[in-house]
Amino acid sequence: MNQPMGPSVLTIVLNYRTPLLTLRAVEAALREMEGLAGALTIVDNHSEDGSYEILSQAVQERGWSRVRVLQSGHNGGYGAGNNFGIRHGLPDGSPPDYIYILNSDAFPEPGAIRVLVGHLQAHPQVGFAGSRLHGDDGVYHQTAFRFPTVFSEFEGAAVTGPISRLLRRYIVALPEPREAQEVDWMAGASLMVRHRTFEEAGGFDERFFLYFEETDLCLRARRAGWLSVYLPQSRVMHIGSVSTGMKTWKRMPPFWFDSRLWYFTKNHGVLYAATATLAYVAGAAISKARQVVGSRGNGQPQHFLGDLVSHALRCAWHRRLVGRTSGTSV
Repeated sequence: MNQPMGPSVLTIVLNYRTPLLTLRAVEAALREMEGLAGALTIVDNHSEDGSYEILSQAVQERGWSRVRVLQSGHNGGYGAGNNFGIRHGLPDGSPPDYIYILNSDAFPEPGAIRVLVGHLQAHPQVGFAGSRLHGDDGVYHQTAFRFPTVFSEFEGAAVTGPISRLLRRYIVALPEPREAQEVDWMAGASLMVRHRTFEEAGGFDERFFLYFEETDLCLRARRAGWLSVYLPQSRVMHIGSVSTGMKTWKRMPPFWFDSRLWYFTKNHGVLYAATATLAYVAGAAISKARQVVGSRGNGQPQHFLGDLVSHALRCAWHRRLVGRTSGTSV
């Protein structure tokens, strides 16, 4: 049997207690990898619920020769789990040309993976290529973003017409791009990265347990000269927040605040991180004032502002940049 020619793609699917959903994602990815060189690695992120055994048995029974299942042995979070799979490389130990990161609740549609590969092949200065994510109803999921700044923190908390218009160049969430577009960063549910880019950027920073890790990686790559491009022609159906349970959160967990603070501190310094938090507080004060006169608020989860401020004060008091919450799952 002739092996596929051309650039090699290593697809990584990170599993945490969603083995049946993971198998659906793997099946969809394998279909779209037909004719492409490479392999697919499932990383069980220390689920401890029988996921590893279920996945291993299913791969064997289905005869998926291009798929292997690895056990991370430690749940270090999203970035750590993906780093673990990427470090193992292709089955022969060699590095791939491209790494395709796919969530366990994301399902590539026809041509989705080839579109990403083709763009990276045609544009050597592009390090990241991301897909259009949408729900099972076809509605767009926010995928393309600008880097967070002090101004975006203020605008995101205030959510006031005149302020949003004045600071529209800083709003993190971009309007849905209809054509291929250079962006700052993209959601990691369906993201292809050039292996060279990943290595030059240093991989995922494992101090992020969950959230902000793709933002940080794309920023480091941008500073090294690499571009990120959103490609709406690559379509992926995404359920969203299955492993994390985010849709049922009544308030943001501590690790989200850890990740936010670490992102600003690491990339812009302690003073900038403090200013970003103060900017959010100032914006929230405007939002609260508008609520008093009958306008709607900024839609943040319950206790968000208080949790943000108390987290920042605790970290400042203990001179701690970020604290990893043990026992949290992804």
